[in-house]
Amino acid sequence: MIKGWKGKLLRVDLTTGRSSVETIPADWLRDYIGGRGLADRYLYAEMDPAIDPLSPANKLIFATGPLTGTPVPCGARYMVVTKGPLTDAITTSNSGGHWGPELKFAGYDLLILEGKSPHPCYLYIYDDQVELRDASRYWGKGVWETEDGLREETGLPGLRVASIGPAGERLVRFACIMNEKHRAAGRSGVGAVMGSKNLKAIAVRGTGGVEIADPEAFMTALWAMRAKMEDHPVRKSFSAFGTAATIDLTQSMGGLPTRNFQQGQFDEYENLNGSTIADTRLVANKACFACTIACGRVTRLGEHSDKYLVNMHPRNWKMAGEGPEYETAWAVGADCGIGDLDAVIKANWMCNDLGLDPISMGATLAAAMELYETGVITDDMVELPLRFGSSEALVRMVEATAFREGFGDELAEGSKRMTARFQHPELFMGSKGQEFPAYDPRGFHGMGVAYATCNRGGCHLRAWTPGIETSGRYDPHSPDGKGEWVAHEQNRTTAHDATGVCLFAGAAGGALETFVPCTAAATGVAYTMDDFVRIGERTWNLERLWNMRAGLGRADDSLPQRLLKEAFKDGPSAGVTVNLEAMLTAYYRERGWDEQGAPTREKLAELGLENL
Repeated sequence: MIKGWKGKLLRVDLTTGRSSVETIPADWLRDYIGGRGLADRYLYAEMDPAIDPLSPANKLIFATGPLTGTPVPCGARYMVVTKGPLTDAITTSNSGGHWGPELKFAGYDLLILEGKSPHPCYLYIYDDQVELRDASRYWGKGVWETEDGLREETGLPGLRVASIGPAGERLVRFACIMNEKHRAAGRSGVGAVMGSKNLKAIAVRGTGGVEIADPEAFMTALWAMRAKMEDHPVRKSFSAFGTAATIDLTQSMGGLPTRNFQQGQFDEYENLNGSTIADTRLVANKACFACTIACGRVTRLGEHSDKYLVNMHPRNWKMAGEGPEYETAWAVGADCGIGDLDAVIKANWMCNDLGLDPISMGATLAAAMELYETGVITDDMVELPLRFGSSEALVRMVEATAFREGFGDELAEGSKRMTARFQHPELFMGSKGQEFPAYDPRGFHGMGVAYATCNRGGCHLRAWTPGIETSGRYDPHSPDGKGEWVAHEQNRTTAHDATGVCLFAGAAGGALETFVPCTAAATGVAYTMDDFVRIGERTWNLERLWNMRAGLGRADDSLPQRLLKEAFKDGPSAGVTVNLEAMLTAYYRERGWDEQGAPTREKLAELGLENL
């Protein structure tokens, strides 16, 4: 009997309204663990990667891992896997909160959504009761109102809701799927895929649990993991200051991207850091299911925040919410040249309610601001000046983007398409169509190859190099050793994503080595660290094959010319440009790929992928 996993998936055809429950092959569970890996395997088997990501032929897969819904620290995560409309590549977007455990408690490891509903609907799951219900009354509404409305409609206070906002309905290419109002499957436009299917929300209630194969060994491993995390400095920092504490690190290294990556330091960074948020705006910490870190920030606005009220859409009167996280504080703050904390908090709440990825939102606006300040975008094209540092432009453009109003319709396409439309593609700061997060590779060289090679486009969650580049182990301004390290770290984080445990657990002392025993005890499969790393490598190569079938190749493992040729004139990273070619060559060699970045026949055979 399967333990840890449920061994079942729920498949829903939105076109016909029919649903079915299927048994997941036991060897797929063993060979991919769950979560991202298992969802990747289904997407590869069932879908043509060449299809239009916003067509009914795209599939949207929600996947939990064997540790999702268990008391393992931070065992709250679920993955959303699909073809991303921002990148036209495979996307694997991750979220926490309580929604993933609830799907598991309802009896499913995976949920596969197919087709397109003829009208706005939401999916209601209560254990084995599965229904598509009319969502007309929620269409056009924000995430917060939708979630509250569904709880009232169903009469289930414990209902967990994953939904899209107006941005997803209007197919904004970087729309999110939100759960618990402020947790996000945030990147690559998964919310637009959900909107393209006329699916407003997935409301789940589960009354089951997670069976453990070896409870005694499981609890021993769990308490060992907790002990490792208890006094870890990263856990304490995230708990006290949230992820925004990272701003101080990137600023000190000259790697805090500012004004669309034109500078590596921001004069007003202290206005946005974790200490300032904790001292002036924090109401309380907030934790996801089974979390021992509680990095979430419940915040309020300052006394003069009424200047950011926008009258067109009443949702914006709210004075309390969650965030900002580091990435948001950077994207809508430093990257746009904005040091006004109230504007940043306000924009963050609006992104959550409207269902927008704040990284791509801020980065796309930053590119537009550079286009405006160089005269390419003119006053007759926009309703207000898009100058770096304009809090008013930030708050208004978040709203305009979600509703595709005025110039917001341009921003809604993402910065790669927008900059190409205005004939300045060199101002797109991203890879594979996805905007970079908050680490300039001129300050942290390894992030260059991590961004360029990530299967879902520019991303810091597959190989975060600032930690090892500030440890003394590597020179942060040199390519040496970075390609090899990134390849190995990608394998580890990919296996991590399969389990259902938050990546922050790894940063906060609960490294992969500590919860491999938890996974083995939960499932009854005698996994070792070598098994996990090999499964991560198998999954990474499977994603690479998927992207190659979608038309991506070596040319897409790229960085903007700004990072390759334009050095900062001052600061800790002055004079540095990124030597991507050296790192990429080493990376391909380490992976066992050919010079064009394709897995060799020998590598595929080694990983058991030769017959796919």
